Amino acid sequence: MTASTGRSQIEGKAVDRTNRAVEQQLVAMGSELFEVGLYNPNAGAGESVMIPRVWNFETVLKSVPWLRYQNYQGRNIYIRPKGEHDLSMVDDLTRDTVSAMREAGFNPALIVETSPGNFQAWLKHPERIGKEVSTAAARALAKKFGGDEGAADWRHFGRLAGFSNRKPGHFDASTGLYPFVRLIEAAGRVYPEAEWFLAGVKSDLERRNAEREHLRSRHVATIAPRDLKGIDMFRVDGRYGGDGTRVDLAYAVYALSHGASAEEVDTAIRSRDLSHKRSERRQNEYMERTIKKALAAIERGR
Repeated sequence: MTASTGRSQIEGKAVDRTNRAVEQQLVAMGSELFEVGLYNPNAGAGESVMIPRVWNFETVLKSVPWLRYQNYQGRNIYIRPKGEHDLSMVDDLTRDTVSAMREAGFNPALIVETSPGNFQAWLKHPERIGKEVSTAAARALAKKFGGDEGAADWRHFGRLAGFSNRKPGHFDASTGLYPFVRLIEAAGRVYPEAEWFLAGVKSDLERRNAEREHLRSRHVATIAPRDLKGIDMFRVDGRYGGDGTRVDLAYAVYALSHGASAEEVDTAIRSRDLSHKRSERRQNEYMERTIKKALAAIERGR
């Protein structure tokens, strides 16, 4: 056997291994469509930091060779379900916390080892859930099992098994290699405690929303929301020095105390470009913080 033949056989085995891992992960996730993200924070001039794709099961599998090439060129390969779904991803888990999940009846539908000793677990709920409930469930699971709460929301990316983790901190200088993202388990089943856990998440979310609405309603002024000053009047007000964050908070305090809903305030603030907050998750977190601060300021001034 020649050297080139040997290399071809090794390469072929690597491709087969990646194909198997990708297929098993997709089956376990069970979505109709997937969002695949190819991320490279060190992309050069004229290159996109994130290359997004929306593919079905077959297209993801057909694209494995291209994904392998992009991974070799420095891009990390991520995946998540497209649209609302029935999964929650818990990031940054240890082997012990994964075992604790199983013992507590929260058996993951999918477990991926993203780097040696570090895991992502996907849990499957008994039904497709909306964005608000999905985010609340992800945060509750992260808190319960010590995962990364900052990575807990309804549409967070997880790593796709079968490729290397190209984070600089994981580079092994002695071998010149990055760790392989390994598929550990792909049962694809709903976890045993799903019914009561999800019911508790929904109940807690309803209670918090009711408390927030009660707090807002206590400070509704007599004028109707249609008589409110627009946010543009705050944006040109010299007292705020053009500081968007100060403007947003000032407007939120004013509008909420005069009968506007949180949704109306959210819409008004988003009329300016929030892309500097980067991801949609960070933009949503900024909006949530702003409205909470406004409500707290109203309560203090009452």
